[in-house]
Amino acid sequence: MPQPLKIVLCGDIATVLLDRPKRYNAFDFETMTGMAEHLISLAADDTIRAVVLSGEGKAFCAGADLQVVMNWPDGPASAFHNMAARYHQVILEIRRMPKPVIAAINGIAAGGGFSLALACDFRVMAKSAVLQQAYTSNGLSIDGGGTFMLPRLVGFARAMEIAAFDKPIPAEKALDWGLVTEVVDDEKVLDAANEMAAQLSQRSLKSFARSKRLMTDAFSNSFETHLELERESLRECACHPDGLEGLEAFLAKRPPIFNR
Repeated sequence: MPQPLKIVLCGDIATVLLDRPKRYNAFDFETMTGMAEHLISLAADDTIRAVVLSGEGKAFCAGADLQVVMNWPDGPASAFHNMAARYHQVILEIRRMPKPVIAAINGIAAGGGFSLALACDFRVMAKSAVLQQAYTSNGLSIDGGGTFMLPRLVGFARAMEIAAFDKPIPAEKALDWGLVTEVVDDEKVLDAANEMAAQLSQRSLKSFARSKRLMTDAFSNSFETHLELERESLRECACHPDGLEGLEAFLAKRPPIFNR
């Protein structure tokens, strides 16, 4: 049986490719289990400084494989309940990844693929690609952290519009709404994502990891709690080699060299 995922290593950048092109990279239980395991491994690998997520073929990810869902022995409700457990582990691993995670949206990102893209730190989108939350058009509610990330990216009113009407979102509108970081020609999407990853890998991973964690947790903390977390993170960064290097480089008026 062909593997549903492909891992490509290039220097200090790892690309995780959903590899079910005939199913538009729709995921099943096995796919999400494998992706969670790979993300855990990549997070712990000190030789990897950035991760790119994309899909083989014409799609980024069409969400859950509904054929698998409808053929689940205990019915679709059980299928979603079980698959979401693995899928949500993937989302958590992305948000807790102490390294940049970039979605290279090479084609349609719908349903769970839409939420998967939103969970990433940055999104590079092909000009012909389309985003669509898709859940509500099928009588379902949004999962994969989509209802958490969407209003934070576009605001509550626009998030409700996207949820209620479920209109396809082309690349230029996605960029205008703040759903993606960059739009590029179709054939350049992976290259652009890797170029972004390469730029980020030269910056301080310690600083990035702490800033990402603080921003992710900002909406669930009280203001006083969050200020204390910021103070502790700043102290932690200031005694880390990257922080010391950054301060010394600033005073010496030279570019810093991080992640030694």
